[in-house]
Amino acid sequence: MKKIKICILSCLSVFILTSCELNIVPDNIPTIEDHAFALRKEAEKVLFTCYRYMPSDGSLKNNVALLGAGDFCISDVFRSYLGTSAWYIAQGLQKSDSPYCAQWGHLYEGIAYCNILIENIHTTPDMDDSEKNRWIGEVEFLKAYYHFYLIRMYGPIPIMDRYVPVSSSTEEMHPYRETLDSCFNYVTETLDKVIANPDVPAKIENEAEELGRVTVGMAKALKAKVLVTAASPLFNGNMDYEVIADNRGVKIFNPVKTEEEKKQKWVKAAEACKEAITYLEDLGFGLYYFDDPTVVMTESDKLMMNLRGAVTEKWNKEVVWANSQSWVGSGSYDNYQIQAMPRDLVPGRNAKNATNRTNLGVSLGLTNSFYTKHGVPIEEDKTWDYANRFEVQAPTPVEAEPGYENTIMLNYKTGTVKLNLEREHRYYASLGFDGGIWFGQGKTGLSGLYSVNARKGGNVSPIPADHSQNLTGIWPKKVVNYKTVMSDAASGFTSVTYPFPVIRMADLYLMYAEALNEKGEDYATVLPWIDMVRERSGLQGVKESWDQYVGNSKYATQTGLRQIIMQERRIELAFEGHYFWDVRRWKTATTELTQPLTGWKVRYGETDVDYYSENLVLVRDFTPKMYFWPIDIGELRKDPNLVQNYGW
Repeated sequence: MKKIKICILSCLSVFILTSCELNIVPDNIPTIEDHAFALRKEAEKVLFTCYRYMPSDGSLKNNVALLGAGDFCISDVFRSYLGTSAWYIAQGLQKSDSPYCAQWGHLYEGIAYCNILIENIHTTPDMDDSEKNRWIGEVEFLKAYYHFYLIRMYGPIPIMDRYVPVSSSTEEMHPYRETLDSCFNYVTETLDKVIANPDVPAKIENEAEELGRVTVGMAKALKAKVLVTAASPLFNGNMDYEVIADNRGVKIFNPVKTEEEKKQKWVKAAEACKEAITYLEDLGFGLYYFDDPTVVMTESDKLMMNLRGAVTEKWNKEVVWANSQSWVGSGSYDNYQIQAMPRDLVPGRNAKNATNRTNLGVSLGLTNSFYTKHGVPIEEDKTWDYANRFEVQAPTPVEAEPGYENTIMLNYKTGTVKLNLEREHRYYASLGFDGGIWFGQGKTGLSGLYSVNARKGGNVSPIPADHSQNLTGIWPKKVVNYKTVMSDAASGFTSVTYPFPVIRMADLYLMYAEALNEKGEDYATVLPWIDMVRERSGLQGVKESWDQYVGNSKYATQTGLRQIIMQERRIELAFEGHYFWDVRRWKTATTELTQPLTGWKVRYGETDVDYYSENLVLVRDFTPKMYFWPIDIGELRKDPNLVQNYGW
């Protein structure tokens, strides 16, 4: 079988799934049984269809976690061109009548197809039992993930563990939302079946044919993420939802838990993380290090490319699971790379590249999250001039010394803002900014590297076209493959695409550190899992950094170490969609997602003073009810057994 690709089911197209009810099933069930599984080639189309329901993680339009968290600022004009409602989520404008970015009907349709295959594949004559069993394992994984995705969005949900025909009883057609613990247990038990399936491969060996298909390694990694989520404050003994009960009187959020019961969830999460890490490392997975002998670069460049490559080099050793249904760099308005890249890095050509691009402006709030060069927060580093961070200064000797080359343009005008100076390599790997160097754009040597001149009149400065504006003057360089190039044509763009990374090893290491800390392990046990991620980007360990440059032992308390882990995830996983879900499961969104989004004064800033003025872009709102999506009021009318989420 070839790589899983989007495939429209020819023989199933007659049963368009028009209903939005939970029991979303095709109307013509005899057709499914008689034709879709009559031959392997037809059954394979059902398998393709099960994969087709994977959320579009690399899509700016469809992945709410990219534009809904406030990492980026976009204009209303571009939002209209893109046709996304995720930007409304960031503004706190969710609604219960046709909710924005809902996945309820879509994913339940996908689950229905998974159940159809599981229950019918045994009838296909021209397949051996091993291949049938492998396909069952694949769709069991997809079914578990689709349920998990819905749980993150809605909390407790109805479990669709079997195919429900339209002839079913009223009771079956009107399911209840299961308790939250039951939902998580169902997902992990389903993943355990995938892990135990002898016909699901540990990893993909035939890369040319099968990359993107389900493996045991993916199932173990997803189980770890599911259990970390289940142990997190939003889902683990959250008394905010004690009043939510269905018409049977069942409190579906399982709100009442002892401290020991809550801790045991973290114990299970830590065990799952360690099991996944050990299993994957034995298979050869680990942190990615850039290693291309044809590219001439400094040690500083390599430290930056270690992070960029971990995300943008397809199927590298760090990516446990990449979404083969969602490739980053394809499409037009929806192209993550073209919107993440300055209009043109070649002086004098920016006016030619003026067609719906460069719209992802990184907020100043996110830039503040990255560490100083010493690996500690900018407001805590006693050697870093936090009070004067918005002053303009020529690059310090640090930016010219070995280990920090090619981070800042040394002879750039009067300099750049201090905020850009003496920062960690992940800052320079992740962000493009005024006065910064952009490794790539067709340049893979040490000479002639491009720089970003974002002030008025510069090569990437604003043009009078509202559909192509970066509102903050900061770009998410990390998600752009270094071989991707803006060409000279008006709409020219050569994109090196990659499948969106859903889980990579750095994510697993940091989840394991979090679980260890939350279950009460000593910091000496926790820190090595954080330090290995930091070391990849050239930083000292947490203890060494805080002891020397902060002067306190923040890492030695559970609360302090929790804050460090949260910030490490914010930095390491920026622009990959994790922050959106993290601040929800941590119950910090009411603080994190209510801060205003700001940037530089890009439209009018030509002088230092004009450009480096903090400019308000968006006022945000996040209230407690927004932790979970509302169930569409239309669904509530159809199923009287459903109960609405808090506040809606």
